[in-house]
Amino acid sequence: MTIRLRRKLLAWAPLVLLAALILGLFLRPSGTALERIQARGELVVVTRPSLTTVYGDENGSTGMEYELARGFAEQLGVKLRLVEADDLATVQKLLLAGKADFAAAGLVITEQRRQQLRLTTPYQKVDTLVMYRLGEPRPNTLADLDGKSVAVVSGSSNADLLEQARAAQPELTLDVYTGTTVEQTLARVEEGEADYALINSNDYAIHRGLFPDLAAGFTVGADQGLAWAFAPGSDGSLYQAAQRYLTQQNAIGATEQLAKRFYGHVERFDLYSARSFIRHLDDRLPDYTNAFRDAAEDAGFDWRLLAAVAYQESLWDAGAISPTGVQGLMMLTNQTAREMGVTDRTDPAQSIHAGAAYLRKLHDRMPERIAEPDRTWLALAAYNVGFGHLEDARVLTQKQGGDPDRWQDVKQRLPMLAKPAYAGQLRYGPARGGQAVAYVRHVRGYYDLLVWAENSERHRPTLVAAAE
Repeated sequence: MTIRLRRKLLAWAPLVLLAALILGLFLRPSGTALERIQARGELVVVTRPSLTTVYGDENGSTGMEYELARGFAEQLGVKLRLVEADDLATVQKLLLAGKADFAAAGLVITEQRRQQLRLTTPYQKVDTLVMYRLGEPRPNTLADLDGKSVAVVSGSSNADLLEQARAAQPELTLDVYTGTTVEQTLARVEEGEADYALINSNDYAIHRGLFPDLAAGFTVGADQGLAWAFAPGSDGSLYQAAQRYLTQQNAIGATEQLAKRFYGHVERFDLYSARSFIRHLDDRLPDYTNAFRDAAEDAGFDWRLLAAVAYQESLWDAGAISPTGVQGLMMLTNQTAREMGVTDRTDPAQSIHAGAAYLRKLHDRMPERIAEPDRTWLALAAYNVGFGHLEDARVLTQKQGGDPDRWQDVKQRLPMLAKPAYAGQLRYGPARGGQAVAYVRHVRGYYDLLVWAENSERHRPTLVAAAE
């Protein structure tokens, strides 16, 4: 190399180095993982749609995992975007491939997952239950499963638990059936393809109303934590933010409140009612689905809410008549029927449209400051007990230091309407306010069942076909 050439290279060297540094800045990700998410304004979460993770209701997406993830996104000041996977194996595959920032898919904390993923603090505890068909002998121990067939969700912690049980008891012989969803797993037992199934207690709480002929035998694993999962090897900034968020939500009771919202109905479960509901869902509701949808569009309600009201009123029996003389699917009184222009209370379309319009009228009479969902629950109470009596309960609530705009506060005072001690404080006289509380509770329960049914594999085809 000549001296002249060497000098030229030395002269260009600083420029080449500067260009390399600038190019490196453009090619290298800037900031931490958390900072990059906040910069792009989007949090990407992979999940497996189910009734315990994310599903659709009248307001769009909901579910335990969805509500938690949405709250985290809001805290970060970004939008939430979900990536949906068909099964748990795909959830993990997408996470490790960098297609999502973390996974929120109802993942049980196991030693195997700890070795493969970075798991957060648990936000909920669940048990593993052994399910069986009512009428068959109830299993009480793992020994009762010997020689039987057991269904589990493929890739789940319950599948791992079953394998561990077989390893600990080599004499235990089982035929194992795997499926991709809890619903498929339970269906195998209900239809006699499998003797038992292993599912989590939160899945049982939600699916109990859809499978009323199944029951829990005994608990295999107790107090197992559910957690979010992150891919290993990241800088940890997002993981640490998620840890702080979940710890805070646990500390203030927010996760407990969400669990009550989605699973609290299990305490009010009635086997006979659920069996009747599922039977009527298939053989009665399809006759009126279109009318409910039309009325809901006119009145601005979710059609499933109107259907839930009608089921509570008449069990979807257009010819129903109560001892007090109310009639039809929506059980309209003569006065309400006249007010809403109904000529035949037993005509399904007239009854449904009038009931929807009347509920809308009550809904609109509420003070504008009352937000949802309290506004709807209060309107339902007024549908049952009367708007004036509801107002009496709201006045009592305010006098006693409660919030007259919150259903949780008002429902505690409604039973007082029937007590003589409060008669002098009631502008509209005594009323069976306790009945209104039960009414709203039942309607909410039937609404939940309808939402879950429309999101299920078994009943969705029937509900969709009925609307076509």
